Amino acid sequence: MLNFYKIVKENLSFNRFEFRDTVCLEYTCPIDAEQIGIFSRNDYLVYVLSGKKTYKTVKGEWTVGPGQILYLKKGAEIIHQYFDDEYCMLGFFLSDELIRETMEEMKGKVPLALKQDQEEFTATMVEPSGYLEGYFHSMLHYFRGIDRPPDPILVLKLKELLINLISTDPLLATYFNSLSESDRPSLRQIMENNYCFKLRLEDYAELCHRSLSSFKREFRQLYKEPPGKWIMRRRVERAANILVNSRQSVSEIAFETGFEDLSHFSRVFKQITGKNPTEFKKSTVF
Repeated sequence: MLNFYKIVKENLSFNRFEFRDTVCLEYTCPIDAEQIGIFSRNDYLVYVLSGKKTYKTVKGEWTVGPGQILYLKKGAEIIHQYFDDEYCMLGFFLSDELIRETMEEMKGKVPLALKQDQEEFTATMVEPSGYLEGYFHSMLHYFRGIDRPPDPILVLKLKELLINLISTDPLLATYFNSLSESDRPSLRQIMENNYCFKLRLEDYAELCHRSLSSFKREFRQLYKEPPGKWIMRRRVERAANILVNSRQSVSEIAFETGFEDLSHFSRVFKQITGKNPTEFKKSTVF
């Protein structure tokens, strides 16, 4: 899978600004594959200027077109691309540090639209508003201008985006509030939301904002088994559930649950369940 955050952070050909670990840019996708896998260690928000894309995570899929806004939590997704019109977006890769700083500054100053129960999610559509429309168009002026705005202005603009979200979106406000109460992402949430993607252990460690050694140590403490074993078992459990409850082909399910190829999928599936995928599906049909 492509490290999307690293690509936008290091590629000088994009119209982009960077402040500490937060990156914002105007982005036209240069990849012509119909389907690609990406991951990002930062949450990011997409505002579509033209074209459309479908983003698929373990919890659902979202198709976004011009004028629509999608917020994606740090993690991986499969993107389906359409080629009827060039896809162009504004992207804001928001660091946890900036989110925490903004939340602390806003507590007691603006009403926080918090939900009583924190809802787990991987992505969510953001309701457009006149304020957000105005914000994105003001950012286009900076992206397409000659000079980079001074850092103090850029920081204020990024916090303006976050304050808009905090004030109007209860799901995101509640999530941002939870981030402000912890110094690192939840390892459990990262793993539960991303185990079915073809990521290396180093990638999972990066998503969790931990070194590889710290990630492995904390993972064993949490799950009482090594990460590689847990990931394979969870992928097979998910594959078995899809086999029983959908009409997808075995090869489609193998891809969707993060296996390298069909033979590897069948071999691991049989090791864990005692049956190959076809036999398992037949044995569950009544």
